[in-house]
Amino acid sequence: MRIRGTGRTGEEAGAPEDGGKGSDGGGGRVLVVTEDPELLDDLLRLCAAAGARPEVAADPPVADWGGAGLVLVGDDRAVRLRGRPRRDGVLLVGRDLDDSGIWQRAVELGADHVLFLPDAEGWLVERIADAAEGAGAQAFAVGVLGGCGGAGASTLACALAVTAARTGERTMLVDADPLGGGLDVLLGGESAQGLRWPAFARSQGRIAGGALADALPELHRLRVLSWDRGSSAAVRPEAMRSVLAAARRRGGVVVVDLPRRIDEVVAEALGQLDLGLLVVPAELRAVAAAHRVAAAAGMLLPDLRVVVRDSFARGRPALSDEEVAALLRLPLAGELPVEHGLLERLDGGAPPGSRPGGPLARFCGAFWERARPGERGAAA
Repeated sequence: MRIRGTGRTGEEAGAPEDGGKGSDGGGGRVLVVTEDPELLDDLLRLCAAAGARPEVAADPPVADWGGAGLVLVGDDRAVRLRGRPRRDGVLLVGRDLDDSGIWQRAVELGADHVLFLPDAEGWLVERIADAAEGAGAQAFAVGVLGGCGGAGASTLACALAVTAARTGERTMLVDADPLGGGLDVLLGGESAQGLRWPAFARSQGRIAGGALADALPELHRLRVLSWDRGSSAAVRPEAMRSVLAAARRRGGVVVVDLPRRIDEVVAEALGQLDLGLLVVPAELRAVAAAHRVAAAAGMLLPDLRVVVRDSFARGRPALSDEEVAALLRLPLAGELPVEHGLLERLDGGAPPGSRPGGPLARFCGAFWERARPGERGAAA
């Protein structure tokens, strides 16, 4: 597949992979510019596959040129469009792989990319779909996994999501542990209306981010993809890839609760994360167990950090948080103190992290501030 940038600087080109939203704000508008009937048929077919209804023009007004979110220019019109105002989100589409002159025409046009059909059809459908959906910057994705059984990873994952949602952040919580009992239960929403993992277990290809969010239960101002109480459906790696890509496409934050066992599905999830948190109680035995989890997860997730949880055990020598991090050879994300009365509040329907002054909420608030300095926003 041939898809190439045109050599423009980052300042000139903006962010060509960000979903095609133009600098003049075109939202979901897609503009097709060509007089080639065969190329027009192909571009309209690809737009239909992406769920977009494009505008078509051989010589679009300047207002339409600057106002569309994505502009697809056939190579038959490249020379005629020279001199148009420079903007982001212009793709030059050709067919002749041996035409070296197309690169010069792309530079004169100010195109972000040159692509050739039919080779680049799959890539172009994704780009058109992002533009039609109005997708912008991807969500910041954090995964949480336990270093040993009962470490409290699911509790921390819920608390992180609840804390982010409370600030107005667009938030999605994804339960990637089929044996965990369901995060909707931990959030007090097991009877809430909405789809669970079995509805997506065999998905492949692109899922619209807005459609995914609308289909899921909304609990405590966040969307949650959890498991149902029926027979466990086997999720394919392709389904995990499609779901997380859709979840990230709308911006905000995505929190993923992960199992300790790293299989192909979990590996797919780890590959889409920005940061991972390994929750480890401050006990030597827990650290020994966490070594294997850290080794497996660290091969797929470069930014893996340890959260040291105060131990409930009595009569055992406790390790300091610095000792745990040093033994695991991981950066320390922080120490998570015990929150007394948490189980009673869970029984009463209050999710982890819902008490703003509690240890969990304070830890999560500090984590979000450190993890994404200067990037708050993307509110729903």
